[in-house]
Amino acid sequence: MVARIAADKRIMKDKEIKESEVADEAAAATAPEAEPAPEQEESAAEPEQSELEQAQAEAAEMKARYLRAVADMENYRKRMGREKQDIIRGAAAGVVEELLPVLDTMKLGLQAAENHPEAKDVTIGFKMVDDQIRKILSEQGLEELVPDGEPFDPNMHECIAHQPSGEVEEDHVIQTVRAGYRLNDRLIRAANVIVSSGPVKEDA
Repeated sequence: MVARIAADKRIMKDKEIKESEVADEAAAATAPEAEPAPEQEESAAEPEQSELEQAQAEAAEMKARYLRAVADMENYRKRMGREKQDIIRGAAAGVVEELLPVLDTMKLGLQAAENHPEAKDVTIGFKMVDDQIRKILSEQGLEELVPDGEPFDPNMHECIAHQPSGEVEEDHVIQTVRAGYRLNDRLIRAANVIVSSGPVKEDA
């Protein structure tokens, strides 16, 4: 009886040892599987990073479109401003060109009146009107061209005659027969001039 009890104890002890070994092996087998957690976190973070980059790219593209739209609008505004000024200047040029004969007539009349002292008071009145007209036109950009003594410029002057001169250098303007005019740096009428051909050449 005692021997049987002792045998049963040994069997129970061996069973406990085997169960303990099985438990240790199971624990050892399952322990490494707990490590991939950081990789899962990293893979989960990658989509978030990709979405952030995509949002940043979209924001940069929208900003670029906005800046282009602002630049286009500014260029359009400047272009319309220039076109408006060109239209105004073109209209003003037409009016000024129509007034040039009036200025010529006024100038000739004042020159003729200098030979009639009895009309001095009338001359003064016309001179005031002439000065006022010229002042208004000057404020609009009109410039009178009277190039006496200056080098002849075919772009600004129209030669109507050549004349020898011992005082005025060759190819220089001796006299302006009719004044020219320039409006806002644009020639609207060339000056009619007499050009020097230099001193009189004596026959050998």
